[in-house]
Amino acid sequence: MCRCLRVSPSGYYAWVERQPSARALANATLLKRMREIHDDSGGIIGAPRMHEDLQAEGLKASLNRVARLMSANGLYGRPRKKGRGAKRQSARPDGLKNHLEWDFHALEPETKWVTDITEIGTLEGKLYLCVVLDLFNKLIVGWSMHHRQDRHMVIRAVEMAVWQRQERHHVILHSDRGTQFTSGDYQRFLKQKNLTSSMSAVGHCADNAACEGFFGVMKRERINYRQYRTRNEARADIFDYIERFHNPRMRRRLANQDSKFTSLLNRP
Repeated sequence: MCRCLRVSPSGYYAWVERQPSARALANATLLKRMREIHDDSGGIIGAPRMHEDLQAEGLKASLNRVARLMSANGLYGRPRKKGRGAKRQSARPDGLKNHLEWDFHALEPETKWVTDITEIGTLEGKLYLCVVLDLFNKLIVGWSMHHRQDRHMVIRAVEMAVWQRQERHHVILHSDRGTQFTSGDYQRFLKQKNLTSSMSAVGHCADNAACEGFFGVMKRERINYRQYRTRNEARADIFDYIERFHNPRMRRRLANQDSKFTSLLNRP
């Protein structure tokens, strides 16, 4: 074999007996954790999000290294589907305006919330999900599901968010111009809870891009690859995604950012 490959026997035996390098051992350890993260996500996250999760755990690896290891070992994310175009325009009620003005960043929690509704198909019929997302940490602080997308479902989601509030900051709650959000019951509820209603401008679906973005990621990572037989099956899976996957991941990311900021402050 050595003669055919033009390799010296001594070189061959040296290669066979050579111990793995420190780099190879580090890659093996890193790959083991990457497989665990990939399996925990249901096999949906790609290299950028894998890199973020590894950083949140304090593991040092460049994005290129993560992408190379994933590609070499058959770990792939799920690609984003192309959009279907802009939504039809509608009029915004008088007396309401856009308080966010495309500023989807918050310096403190419980100061800027966004809410929206999406539908999930099941063999039993449609299930509607309403969420309230905090722009500071991207946590889903309130959510509600029902087979009808009415104002009561929306109010229940906001009630959950209000119930979980730690402070009593002034909160802007941004939504689109759906009839659920313009209803009198919903607007009166916001005033009772000292929440400022904010609404998208006419013909600007991107005004609620933060919430739309969450729905897009959730469907790409979980819902589009499942077929739910019943609404209850869909409810259980969506609960698992929000409370056991998305929110814990956002908390880990925030904790990692806080630790980095603290270490910078403590530098001599």
